[in-house]
Amino acid sequence: MRILITGTAGFIGFHLARLLLNEGHRVHGYDGMTDYYDVSLKRKRHDLLLQFEDFSANEGMLEDDDLVWQTVKTFQPDVIVHLAAQAGVRYSLENPRAYLDSNVIGTFNVMEAARRMSVRHLLMASTSSVYGANETMPFTETEKADTQLTIYAATKKANESMAHAYAHLWNLPTTMFRFFTVYGPMGRPDLALFKFVRAILTGQPIDVYNHGDMYRDFTYVDDLARGIRLLIDVAPLSPEHRDGVAIEGDSLSSAAPFRIVNIGNSAKVRLLDFIEAIEDSLGMEAKRNYMPMQTGDVPATFADTTLLQSLTGYRPQTDYREGVSRFVAWFREYHRM
Repeated sequence: MRILITGTAGFIGFHLARLLLNEGHRVHGYDGMTDYYDVSLKRKRHDLLLQFEDFSANEGMLEDDDLVWQTVKTFQPDVIVHLAAQAGVRYSLENPRAYLDSNVIGTFNVMEAARRMSVRHLLMASTSSVYGANETMPFTETEKADTQLTIYAATKKANESMAHAYAHLWNLPTTMFRFFTVYGPMGRPDLALFKFVRAILTGQPIDVYNHGDMYRDFTYVDDLARGIRLLIDVAPLSPEHRDGVAIEGDSLSSAAPFRIVNIGNSAKVRLLDFIEAIEDSLGMEAKRNYMPMQTGDVPATFADTTLLQSLTGYRPQTDYREGVSRFVAWFREYHRM
């Protein structure tokens, strides 16, 4: 296949692109190389991808609708996977406009390019944050998600609504996937695992929010990339082309070739247990600074991944202790610590 991925210099985009290239697909990346975090890490990821003959890339912002379209028109992808976004829940409290520009306008530009190219499947990243203040767990794709607590989450929910409308209006097969606390090697420096490991190794305290009474569905990045890869082959069908028995619990729209799928580890892990796994891998104890809950945060996330398994036969299952160990090994080598 010819697959265009936005955000290939990003954490998830890099791992997905590498997986697809190893399978022999042709991949083109589109990335803005923004300075939200260390650009040298982004360039390192692209350098690794450029070792593959079947990888090419260009730099550009999602807001540049002409460049987005010219990139798609030139490469002529069969599939588009849209991962690029202004990330970070915390930063959305400080600079909400950046999220509107990138995540709403930018995503519209990608959808419009996909429509014009008539790609056979458009896949786009959402987030577990869209579940917001929902309390029934594990989270399922068919439950209402109307209580977002941050602008970041609100822009991702807007993406889901926009994508459904485009799928209906233009018969554009579209899958949205909701990620759950992704971590692993080559990860983002603004994420908790990266910050915790760096702080412990340098003797600095770590901030433990809600006094440690937090639970997350930690999802190893390779598992996430595998889930996305398998979903590429399961494009949702238009209502008039559906035959056979429906999948129980399917989020498939009755009005469009559109579906939402959770990708998580299906395991609610206590934050304090996660920190202990880091300490065990490092052979060092953390200096813990217990803090109250942050604005816009939630006490727990927990994915029901029954639909992912029904569609692909796959379920993420890397134990968080093993995943943390792999990250620590990468961190020590990359930073020579």
